[in-house]
Amino acid sequence: MKRPSYAAGALYAVLAGYSLLTLAPFAWAILTSLKSPLEIAVAGSIWPQAPTLAAYEAILRGPFYQWLWNSFSVALAVTLLNLVFNTMAGYALARFRFRGRGLLFQTLMLLVMVPSQVTMIPAYMIVARMGLVDTHLSVILTSAVSIAYIFMMRQFFINFPVEIEEAATLDGSGPFDRFFRIVLPMAKPALATQAIFVFMSIWNEFMKPLLFISSVDRYLLTQGLNAVAKQYAKSSSWNLVMAGSVISILPILFIYIVLNRRFLSINDQSSGIK
Repeated sequence: MKRPSYAAGALYAVLAGYSLLTLAPFAWAILTSLKSPLEIAVAGSIWPQAPTLAAYEAILRGPFYQWLWNSFSVALAVTLLNLVFNTMAGYALARFRFRGRGLLFQTLMLLVMVPSQVTMIPAYMIVARMGLVDTHLSVILTSAVSIAYIFMMRQFFINFPVEIEEAATLDGSGPFDRFFRIVLPMAKPALATQAIFVFMSIWNEFMKPLLFISSVDRYLLTQGLNAVAKQYAKSSSWNLVMAGSVISILPILFIYIVLNRRFLSINDQSSGIK
């Protein structure tokens, strides 16, 4: 039996240390959420001496459920729109031949390099002219398309075997029939990857809701947690903030667990067409 080399052992040690370093803030948030304000003020042991769920009960008695639902509904809508628009745009750029396709693709690649902060004020002006300020639709419409994921889907469809589509064409299938009945079912890994990252980005989005939404009952979860943190900034009730943060992570974990088997690995972008 071949023994592992010292290089492999060192690599595993580095990876294990990095994993612990990554999980440390999450573990600290859980432990802090189980403490009382007095125990936090004393700042003794990192471990709660008398674990309690009072922080979770308190945070759930407020508008937290409304913020949670607002974030979930907005993130779900944005994810579905991105899956539709990004996937169709990526397929069109990969398969269809039309005048100006190269220029359009190069323009999209240039727009990727434009920081999102540059377009926030113009986006706000457009949203204001449409009368959508202080609505969830403002966040949904300004996040409905992502150039980065258009590029990802284009790369996936470029590597997709064109012979499968040619065979379907010989059987009499049209372009829409091929796309929805053949290509999409075989692109589930790419779709799952896109869904996970889009949902996470909108779930954790803070700047757009802060710019577009001002009503407390329409807050997204990031805004709500920020409001709670400001409310208790001068006290030791950080257990409430940590409890809200822990609860906010649960939907992301659920989405990842559900879509994990369909997750598209970087080294195997063709796994969905084997």
